[in-house]
Amino acid sequence: MNDQFQLLFDNMKLEMQKQTAELTESITKNLMDRMDEKLTPIIEENQQLKQKIKDLEKELEYLKKEKKDNNIIIFGLEEGEISRTDLFEGVKATLKEDLNINMEQFEVNKLYRLGKKKVQNKPRPVLCSFINTWKKDEIMKNRKNLKNIYITNDYSKEVLEARKALLPRLKEEREKGNIAFLKFDKLVVKEINAEKRKREPTTSPSPSKAQPKKQPTLSSAKNNRNVFDTARPRPNPLINKPTPNKQ
Repeated sequence: MNDQFQLLFDNMKLEMQKQTAELTESITKNLMDRMDEKLTPIIEENQQLKQKIKDLEKELEYLKKEKKDNNIIIFGLEEGEISRTDLFEGVKATLKEDLNINMEQFEVNKLYRLGKKKVQNKPRPVLCSFINTWKKDEIMKNRKNLKNIYITNDYSKEVLEARKALLPRLKEEREKGNIAFLKFDKLVVKEINAEKRKREPTTSPSPSKAQPKKQPTLSSAKNNRNVFDTARPRPNPLINKPTPNKQ
């Protein structure tokens, strides 16, 4: 009797454990479903906010670039001016002497030295902002003719860091013999070897290696003549015999 009670008790215990597990699983599932229902709109909103942040970052970067589009940075210009008028006259004289480009005051929006003045003799760079891109493009197009100074675009901090990171690869591509240069924050590479292979025409065999034409031998010439002679019709004596004149 005791054994039967013990068996019944064990079965009841197992059944209670099973029901408890199923109930716990059901409650957990319901809780998770309800949490998902509440979290889904929050997740979607979070994704939308992330996309908006990316769009705003792109727009901000574009505005930064647009703001600097008309600017140039002049390096190596001797620093000794007292006023901005003196600085303008120095830039104007240099551009006229080296590039034969005239720069007037009404074309310039801003002109000043960058950074704080130091004791060293090294001159500070000059930022020159034009009212439009025409004058800037003219200067940048002819800047290779500059003698004592050099001029670059006015890049943002992010672009300068990207260009600095690309310098090792730029050097590597140039050592390979390729044409490589930095365009804004990108590295442009043109493989010279590949272009040469495309342009190289197919080589024809030299005349010295060309197989000489076979000259006809004497026997073959005779044979050909005999063939022609055989093929040429012979005169018929009966047909070609002259008729006597009648008296």
